[in-house]
Amino acid sequence: MAEDRRPRRYPQNLQGVLQLAVDAGSASEGPAPAEPMSEERKTWLREALADVCKGQMDEVEQMKQCLAILYQEGASERETEGEDEGDEEDEDERESAFEMLSELCENLDNARDLMTLGGLQLCVSKYLCHAQSGLRWRAAQLIASCAQNMPQVQAHLLSIGALPKLLQLTDSDPHPTVRVKALYAVSCLVREQEAGLQAFLSHDGFSVLMRGMQSDNEKLRTKSAFLLLNLLTSHPEQKDTVVSMGMVQQLVSVLRTPHSPFHEHVLGALCSLVEDCPLGLKDCRSSALGLEELLRQRSRELQGKEESQEELDFCERLRVICFRGQQSDDNGMDR
Repeated sequence: MAEDRRPRRYPQNLQGVLQLAVDAGSASEGPAPAEPMSEERKTWLREALADVCKGQMDEVEQMKQCLAILYQEGASERETEGEDEGDEEDEDERESAFEMLSELCENLDNARDLMTLGGLQLCVSKYLCHAQSGLRWRAAQLIASCAQNMPQVQAHLLSIGALPKLLQLTDSDPHPTVRVKALYAVSCLVREQEAGLQAFLSHDGFSVLMRGMQSDNEKLRTKSAFLLLNLLTSHPEQKDTVVSMGMVQQLVSVLRTPHSPFHEHVLGALCSLVEDCPLGLKDCRSSALGLEELLRQRSRELQGKEESQEELDFCERLRVICFRGQQSDDNGMDR
């Protein structure tokens, strides 16, 4: 009988709390419960929530321990010469601390807590310019992890000057991984973030992307082209600025390099620059650029390649916008 059923027991953890909430919501769709929550269940719920809060506090403590390791940076440099082995151990420990922080800060609450604890200030002031490349790129990666979808953290990073340092690393760091991670962090600060975009513009960010697409680092080329396409799509008001920098000519010169998958994003950016942008359209139609023949040749090369279908679509779209209308105009003038 119903009166003989024993109350369901839930595991005393976050999953148990969620399951209780789901069951309670389902039960609310039926008749109202005959009795209020039992003392046993109230006790269980209090203890489960306490465990959840304790888990969050444990993570904050872990972050504090990692920061303590990072704040100690420099101690080995004050030792006498001949301490190379100790320096290497210190570097390994700091790299592990950064990796732990990056993992913890996938939780948005932890990212905010790290900001409050001064961890992001430490990254910007000390580790983005550290002599060890492994620490530079891990600092950039941590900044990116914390900044994603977190306007409060993004605003804090912009206020302490993170963006110009990240752009400089993207542009000129000798280590390829540092450049890629720094650009990732730049992306997290400027996409869908108006203040970030303005800071990006004031530090000539589009020129950094242009040079990134011309580098010999495949990942950097790809990410630079993708960010350019994203910014032009979400901020069409910037098209004239970009065209006036000679971006059309630079993008076409990139297309003339040996074919690479990132050319898809380059063609996408060119499509964006000719749509509702007379200056961009004029540059693309310049006979000196030879773009029409380049697009015709690229289309032939991509035909039948399923993995290149999106690039082919951009290629054909650019040809239609730039040159089919021009042919009609020319025919009309002949008549």
